[in-house]
Amino acid sequence: MSNGSSITQFLLLAFADTRELQLLHFWLFLGIYLAALLGNGLIITAIACDHRLHTPMYFFLLNLAVIDLASISTTVPKAMANSLWDTSAISYVACAAQLFFFSFFMSTDYFLLTVMSYDRYVAICKPLHYGTLLGSRACVHMAAAAWGTAFLTALLHTASTFSLPLCQGNVLDQFFCEVPRILKLSCSESYLREDGLGMFSAFVFWLCFVFILVSYVQIFRAVLRIPSEEGRHKAFSTCLPHLAVVSLFISTGTFSHLKAPFISSPSLDLVVAVLYSVVPLVFNPLIYSMRNQELKESIRKFISGMVLNSGKFSITL
Repeated sequence: MSNGSSITQFLLLAFADTRELQLLHFWLFLGIYLAALLGNGLIITAIACDHRLHTPMYFFLLNLAVIDLASISTTVPKAMANSLWDTSAISYVACAAQLFFFSFFMSTDYFLLTVMSYDRYVAICKPLHYGTLLGSRACVHMAAAAWGTAFLTALLHTASTFSLPLCQGNVLDQFFCEVPRILKLSCSESYLREDGLGMFSAFVFWLCFVFILVSYVQIFRAVLRIPSEEGRHKAFSTCLPHLAVVSLFISTGTFSHLKAPFISSPSLDLVVAVLYSVVPLVFNPLIYSMRNQELKESIRKFISGMVLNSGKFSITL
């Protein structure tokens, strides 16, 4: 293939060759996808319907749940369809769209986690200024900045990647479209534009990581100075879920992109890709709801209300 214009579709890496294993992967991904829909959907509904949860922390958590739902919907349904219909093809336009949206949602996820660390820092280290520093307008501005920065980053990466000539075939060694896999198909030795964007993105992500790290150093120092055990426990209960989500997100993503080439293999790459692109999005709702009593109570009331209303509806019928 001489250039990208002659490519009409890409071939994604299949999870299995036999029909039985393909169907097994379909049902496995269907279960994972439904779990993500249920968990994030319950968090979104509980926060939206419960006025007690209309606070900055839950506002950012609502944004995170929406992003997680959108992110997993970018990659998993296509993988499920390919396994079900025994195909690995994805069109050129669909691949570009998938790459853009995956980059957009995952970047927004990371930026929101950074903003949430600031929220926890202000709540614990500067509680008297919480209402001033994190008013409704400030929260909307910070969330908009996270979404806008991620959108611009994803747009630049997508445009830069697909502007390169592609002549190394159309087979992607991944179950979804991502920048490193597309670059491997390029016949151009000049990656200066994409390398520059990659270095800038890495620098921004590193700054976010440092910000999160410094925030939690200050948070733990403040928590350890709280005299009462109950106060320390309450402070930790609001911070540990966020810290666990950040650790899961960063560790899986870092291992996927920085692992040594000699331990790379198609099967291992698939497992690692699932770890960083699917697992955090499924476990985030569970991690946040495990130690958050307010959120658990709100979800419990919502489910109880649904059961009660469905019972009344069935009796009326």
